Amino acid sequence: MAKREKVNLNRLRIVLAEKNKTNRWLAEQLGVTEGTVSKWATNTHQPTLETLYQISVLFKIDIHDLIESTLPKK
Repeated sequence: MAKREKVNLNRLRIVLAEKNKTNRWLAEQLGVTEGTVSKWATNTHQPTLETLYQISVLFKIDIHDLIESTLPKK
């Protein structure tokens, strides 16, 4: 059996850094705990699609910019 590789599904940590925002700021905007945002940013847990949409609206970016594609490039 092959060793299971950890897959980063979202780019939240990168987007937070690019927008110069903190986990605390995002948590306050979304009404969740800072720990929840931390889990999303480290890919320990994933936000719901609705939450990803809310984040994309807050940052004024396309929702696709928050998700790392796992599909092979053509």
